[in-house]
Amino acid sequence: MEKFTGKGVYGAVAIGKISIFKKPDAPVTRVRIDDTKAEKERVAAAKAAAARQLSEIHEKALKEVGEAHAQIFEIHLMMLDDEDYNESIENIIDTQSVNAEYAVAVTSDNFAQMFSSMDDAYMQARAADVRDISNRIIANLTGNITGSEKSGAKTIICASDLAPSETVSLDKDSVLAFVTAHGSANSHTAILARNMNIPAVIGVGDSFLSSISEGAEAIVDGYSGEIIIEPDEKTKAQYLEKQRRDEEQKRLLQELKGKDNVTVDGKRINVYANISGIDNIGAVLLNDAGGIGLFRSEFLYLENKDYPTEEQQFFAYKRVLESMAGKKVIIRTLDIGADKQVDYFGLKKEENPALGLRAIRLCLTRPEIFRTQLRALFRASVYGNLGIMFPMITSVGEVERIREICEEVKSELKAEGIEYSDKTEIGIMIETPAAAIISDRLAPLVDFFSVGTNDLTQYTLACDRQNPDAEEFVDTHHEAVLRLIEMSAENAHKNGAWIGICGELAADTSLTETFLRMGIDELSVSPTFVLKVRDAVRKTDLSK
Repeated sequence: MEKFTGKGVYGAVAIGKISIFKKPDAPVTRVRIDDTKAEKERVAAAKAAAARQLSEIHEKALKEVGEAHAQIFEIHLMMLDDEDYNESIENIIDTQSVNAEYAVAVTSDNFAQMFSSMDDAYMQARAADVRDISNRIIANLTGNITGSEKSGAKTIICASDLAPSETVSLDKDSVLAFVTAHGSANSHTAILARNMNIPAVIGVGDSFLSSISEGAEAIVDGYSGEIIIEPDEKTKAQYLEKQRRDEEQKRLLQELKGKDNVTVDGKRINVYANISGIDNIGAVLLNDAGGIGLFRSEFLYLENKDYPTEEQQFFAYKRVLESMAGKKVIIRTLDIGADKQVDYFGLKKEENPALGLRAIRLCLTRPEIFRTQLRALFRASVYGNLGIMFPMITSVGEVERIREICEEVKSELKAEGIEYSDKTEIGIMIETPAAAIISDRLAPLVDFFSVGTNDLTQYTLACDRQNPDAEEFVDTHHEAVLRLIEMSAENAHKNGAWIGICGELAADTSLTETFLRMGIDELSVSPTFVLKVRDAVRKTDLSK
């Protein structure tokens, strides 16, 4: 029996046989050719095949992980048509008279190195995307079928790392768990595994791969990040019991559907869901969420090749409001910038985009974009129970300007004879220390606060949450973060506003009682965590 430890990214236990994921092992060699035109035609055919494959993967991802996480494959499709990338391949074939496989491999290396050397974390991440699409083109050129497209008996997939396309392409019904030697908890693959509800452990190290063999029995503990190879009978029995308890817990959680989110002593809490697009509404309803606490409107911008029109946005917001049938829907205004870039916005390169022109700053400096979105939101407000939430707030002046623009937009609609609801709540995100510290001055200006714990933690601890090397320093339970949340809750209630949490900490049930004692009124989580949080709320007794 041998043990390895990595980082668990989806809490569940898997017991089964190991299947070692092997990427195509045919090395790319340089071959001199005479017919360069034929080689370029081979590249075109391989790219066309790659486009078909990526479209199929995108459709599969839409069904399994939703619009927001499927967008990575739209980016891959766009990269296939990148002019610089394709010119490089053709230039190498023409000038060096070499085979297509070699030209693609060299271009891949050059572009990946270029992206990796950039200061921007978003652009650095594109290095993996370039390698992913290049490997797909090369596989099509050589006729090698990638391991990701195979399926069979349920196994524990072990790999050095998995590209997003490889993760999604795997037959979900044949995967017990993912284990990778490399990767970070914020990688696309880790996020996809969480959304596919598959136990996963990443960052186990290279020694793990050299110590395992195909078909060996293993236990994967997605809670602790522990992997046990060839467990003894006592250990296996312990984990089988843990698995049984997990299944029992899932059954009990299903029994909570339709129950109230009320503590033992009678305090009622709203448990809402976070979603990234209209396609996720089914999951909200299936998991019995009381409403939508965070609807990320930027999906409309990320999936478009140009600014979405007022009508396009109006119909999207109308649809989600109608689908929720009177339940609260809080739509966050455009949050583009930092790690979410859109080419047609023409944003300048920033040394530190997380602290740059993003979210509300972008909206206030480009009012024509902001007004279009607000017009669509207020027009849709008559179709349901809408709340509008503004991200990345740092000052009273920003909120005052936002309120002014909202009133101007409503006046325009009224003058045009277009209906809107006067009951629409206006809220702001508390995701900067500045907003938390002046929350006593911000609360009188709004109807509600929603705490974005991901960014609040990042900015409070001065620690990039996208950097895998800094993960050990991102203490989500840090006293400073919790104090800022408590301060915001106190100031909200003193001024007649309510407060929720929509960041990942809302799903951390070890903090549920802490949050309720602070006076948090609403917790908004991924749809699959709604019933788990409900269970924690119903077991909490605030009278003790």
